Amino acid sequence: MPVSKINDDVFLKWLRQEVRPALGCTEPVAIAFAAAMACRYLHEPCVSVSGFVSENLYKNAMAVTIPGTQCSGIAMAAAIGVYGADPDKGLEALRGLTAEHIKQAEVLVDQELVNITARAVPDFIHVDLTVSGKENRCRIVVKGGHTSITELYLNDQPVADFCRPEKKASTPPLPQFSVREAFDFITRVPLRDIDFMLEAARLNSELSQAGIHGRYGLNIAGTLSAALSQGLMSDDLLYRIQLETVAASDARMGGAPVTAMSNFGSGNQGITATLPVVVLARSLNADQETLARALTLSHLVAISVHARYTRLSALCAASTAAMGAAAGMAWLFSRDLNVVESAVINMISDVSGIICDGASGSCAMKVSTATSSAFRSVLMARQGVRVSSTDGIVGVSAEQTVDNLSRLVVNAMPATDKEIIHIMTEKDALAHS
Repeated sequence: MPVSKINDDVFLKWLRQEVRPALGCTEPVAIAFAAAMACRYLHEPCVSVSGFVSENLYKNAMAVTIPGTQCSGIAMAAAIGVYGADPDKGLEALRGLTAEHIKQAEVLVDQELVNITARAVPDFIHVDLTVSGKENRCRIVVKGGHTSITELYLNDQPVADFCRPEKKASTPPLPQFSVREAFDFITRVPLRDIDFMLEAARLNSELSQAGIHGRYGLNIAGTLSAALSQGLMSDDLLYRIQLETVAASDARMGGAPVTAMSNFGSGNQGITATLPVVVLARSLNADQETLARALTLSHLVAISVHARYTRLSALCAASTAAMGAAAGMAWLFSRDLNVVESAVINMISDVSGIICDGASGSCAMKVSTATSSAFRSVLMARQGVRVSSTDGIVGVSAEQTVDNLSRLVVNAMPATDKEIIHIMTEKDALAHS
């Protein structure tokens, strides 16, 4: 990627745009958000929901637990949106769900009044729902972003007073940036401009505590704790990094009603870019300014990597978010750009092939794998060890290596993604036959 001189405001815009609070997995939230917004314009009780979602959104919404419930599934996400979501809260639309909301949603689904299919469409994030009452119907299209409403119709007529909250078509995309540029930015930026990043530490640490003290998803944090008590693991820095990061992912994928700070539209990515840095900073007795700078670097590197390929893909994005964490941890240890870039290169060499087979409890396992790789890659980089450019897809620089990874995602992985979705839709069809 050619070197460019980027204004500091661009980095801050990236952070404000992509590091945002989100309650639960963002794909079922997008469906619930769309259903809730359509119901607002229906002006009468909803009696049925129909429509379609993109295959990639389907992949990430079919199996994950909906926050605040013990339920999963696309139909249930839409039904809960009808009765319990607040679209004004965006990615936190499901905050405040009650047992009555869930019961009403279950009745709607059990009566087979929610019919949503998966469809191959150009946009990876695409929700097209029609909510119907006894007299009226309202159709909504969310496309390009989880809460980006592009179309809204009442009885097939465009809603005149509808104000689109995100006008992506008229807003030019933010320019991409390099790991080096992110490093330079966090070195010089005044603390007051980035201290809001400490909110990522607070929110994701609270989610981690929910996972440590509760039992969510596959309860991988509980497995690690049990292994420690049985003498099978040591209470060292790697253990603490894995435990606290995985616990947050357990809680998020298991439906805990606790907000995560997301990165690039994903809570798991936000968790993975945040908590390894938080745990290491605590171990090093780093002050709040140091933590803020390390977190900013971590999240920016995660954004830099992910912005070069599609928002949803066959590549596990927790692994690319962990590349951000590797950069943040490497900076905490060394303040050395070479160490930071070496850590990112080492990670790409190690975990460039983890597939994304949809959001579910098993995401926490991938988070654990990626987090472990990040810490190991940083330790190697500290010792001056960098995977050679003669090895595999590794390039002569961090930027070339990231670009090579992105080429795999964009050029080679779409076929993998389609086969993953085919397998998942077959399973879903068999389960409902």
